[in-house]
Amino acid sequence: MIRRFAFLFLLLPVTVHAQPEDDVAGRLVGSGAAGQMDLPLLKSDLSVDIQGDMATVQVRQVFVNPSDDPMSAEYLFPLNQKAAVYAMQMQVGDEVVEAQIQQKHEAEQTFETAKQEGKAAALLTQHRPNMFTQNVANLMPGQSITVTLSYVQAVPKIDDAYELVLPLIVGPHYQGTVDFDQASGDVVLADFTEEDQAPATVSQIDDWQVSELPNYPPVPRLTNPDTIEPARVSLDLNLRAGVPVSNLTSATHDLQVRRSDGTVSATFQDGRVIDNRDLVLRYELGSDQTTAGVLAHHDERGGFVSLLVEPPKIPQLDQITARELVFVLDTSGSMGGAPLDASKRFMETALKGLRPEDYFRVIRFSSGASEFASQAVPATRGNIRSGLRYVHNLRAGGGTEIDNAIRHAFATPQPTNTLRIVVFLSDGYIGREADVLRTVRRQIGDARIYAFGVGTAVNRYLLDAMAEEGRGYARYVDPTQRASDVADTLARELKSPVLTDISIDWGGLSVSEVVPRHIPDLFDGGSIRVLARYEGGGPSNITINGLVQGGKAQMPLSPTLPTGPTSEDDADQGAAIPLTWALTKIADLDRAMAVQTSDPNELEAQITDLGLKFNLQTQFTSFVAVSKMAVNTGEVPKGTAPVALPQVAGVGAGAYPRTAFSGSSTPEPQTIFGLIILAALGALRLTRGRRVAA
Repeated sequence: MIRRFAFLFLLLPVTVHAQPEDDVAGRLVGSGAAGQMDLPLLKSDLSVDIQGDMATVQVRQVFVNPSDDPMSAEYLFPLNQKAAVYAMQMQVGDEVVEAQIQQKHEAEQTFETAKQEGKAAALLTQHRPNMFTQNVANLMPGQSITVTLSYVQAVPKIDDAYELVLPLIVGPHYQGTVDFDQASGDVVLADFTEEDQAPATVSQIDDWQVSELPNYPPVPRLTNPDTIEPARVSLDLNLRAGVPVSNLTSATHDLQVRRSDGTVSATFQDGRVIDNRDLVLRYELGSDQTTAGVLAHHDERGGFVSLLVEPPKIPQLDQITARELVFVLDTSGSMGGAPLDASKRFMETALKGLRPEDYFRVIRFSSGASEFASQAVPATRGNIRSGLRYVHNLRAGGGTEIDNAIRHAFATPQPTNTLRIVVFLSDGYIGREADVLRTVRRQIGDARIYAFGVGTAVNRYLLDAMAEEGRGYARYVDPTQRASDVADTLARELKSPVLTDISIDWGGLSVSEVVPRHIPDLFDGGSIRVLARYEGGGPSNITINGLVQGGKAQMPLSPTLPTGPTSEDDADQGAAIPLTWALTKIADLDRAMAVQTSDPNELEAQITDLGLKFNLQTQFTSFVAVSKMAVNTGEVPKGTAPVALPQVAGVGAGAYPRTAFSGSSTPEPQTIFGLIILAALGALRLTRGRRVAA
C-alpha cells in the first residue's frame, strides 16, 4: 500500500534565514523551489498559581505574521498529561473571544468555515494527553493573535517533594516502519496534491481506530543555530500554602525566587528562555505530618470528594526475595551522546549493586533487540564484569521499537522463586504508545516495571503509563544536569512499594465513579489522589485500607462534606476538584481505549460527554474561537505554515526526520521517512479529520 503524505515545501531543498524585523522573534524564512515562505513567529508566557498541591496554569501564546500576506499557522506543543484544560481565549486587536468547547469534528468545521470567511480563528486539537496543536487562521501582517489556555492539575508528591512539570517542547517521535516497495526496499511516496489528501485522522489496526500524530515542525537550528529566537518563554509563578513553603528549586532552569507575605514567587533568572527543555519545579511544604487529607466541592453537578493518600514513613526492610532484574536499554538514534552515557552510568551502579542471590539480563533495543545472554544469569562477579563490558560497548543508532523490546523482556522463563523487575531506560520518543501499553498490560503478570526517562523533554505520558501498568514507578534523568549523580542515586534505590493493595471504605457515604479505577501501590515519598462523586454529604467516616510490608494497615478519616453548593469563599479553592475528577475519569477511559478492554465507540461517547459537560479539552472535543468580524478581505491563505521549534537540548540531529530543514542528519528509523510519519503537515488535518464532508 502506498501512503500519501503532505509535506508542502518541506521536502524541497530549503535554506533557512533569520532576519530581525520586530520585537517578537525577528523573521524566519524558508526558501524552496516554490520560492520563499515566511514562518509564523511565537512567544509564550506561563502564569502559574500554586495553592498547596493544586496548580492553575495559564499558557499565553502570541502568534505573529512577519510576512506581507495573510497566513495560517500551526504550532505543535506539549502540556502536562495531567492538565485539565478548561478554557481558551483568543484576542485579535481589541476583540477578545471566549472559545467554545465542541465535538472535535464540529470544531474543525467551525474553524474551516471561519477561515474561508476571512475571520480570525483558533482551534486546539489533542493528539495525545501530552501533545497538542494550536491552529490559527487568517493571521494578518502587523496584527498578532494571542491565544490563552487555562488548565488545572494536582501537583504530585515524588520522593518527599512536590514536583510540577511544565513541558515546553515536543521531542521527535518515532512512528515505526513505513511501507516499502518490495522490489527496491525503499519507501515509496505517492505524488501528492491537497485535493488527494485523505481525510482520515486515524489508522485502522485490528478493528481499532488509532489516531495518528501530527507532522514534526521544521527545526532550523540544525542548520543555522541563530535562526530561533533564544528568548521565547517567560514564567510568572506564585506559590501559596496554609503551611510554610520551602526549597522551591528547579534543576532544569535558573530561577529568580522572591518571598513576600507567605507567598513564594519565581521568574526565569534571565527573564525569558528558549523552549528546548521541560521546566521541572520542586518544592516542599513544611509542618505537614498528615498522610491523608480530604477536600470536597459541591455545585449544581453534585458533590465531588478528593482523598490525598501518602504511605506511612517507615524504614525499608531488606528485600529477602531473590530478584530477576531485566534491564532494557534504549540505544536508538535519539539516545546518542549524553542520554546513552547517563544510561551507562545508571547500569554501572545498578549491576555493581546486585546481590549474590539475584539474576539479571541486559537487553538493548533500537530498530531490533538483542541481549547480553540468552537467559537470566546469576549475579556473580564474573557475569557482572561481562555485563559491564557489554553495556560499555553499546552504541546509539536506529529506530525506537519499544513494543518489541517489552515483548523480548518477557520472552524467557523467569528463574524460580524470583521477583521479576523490568528496569526500562528510554526517552520514550515513539508515536504508537497504545501498542506498548497493551503489551505491558498483557505481559506483566506478577512482575514490576520501573521506567527511567533519560532526556530533557522525554515522553512522560508513555513512561508514566508504563510504570502504572507495570505496578512500578517512573523517574527522570536530565543527561545535561549532573546526570551521573542522579543516575547513581536512582540505580542504588530500586525501591519496593510501601503501601500496597489500597482500597477505600466509604462507610455510609454514597459514592459513585471512583477514580482512578485501579489505585496503584505507593512507594516511599509518593502520593495518590482518589476522587469520587458523592450524594448526601455531612459527617462521614472513611477508611483507607492497605498492606504495609505484608501487614494490614488502616487510616480512619472523619470529614464533614458539604451537603449543598459550596460557599463562595470555598468555591474558588475547591473548583478544581470536579475538573480533576473528570480528567482522571477521562484518563481511565483513554487507557481502556489504548489497551482495548472495552467497546471503543462506547469509550469515545463517554469521553466526549465528559468533555462537553465539564468544558474540557479531550481527544474528541476541541476548543474553537472565531472573531466576529472578518480580518482578511482578500484571498484565504492556502496551506498551513508551521511554527519552527528549537532542537531539544541533549538530542542529536540523528533523532530528527530528514526534511529540508534538518540538514543532512540521519533519520532515526531504519527507513528514511519513519520519523516524519508524525503524520505530515497536510496530514495534520489527519488528526483533524473526520473532516466534515458536508
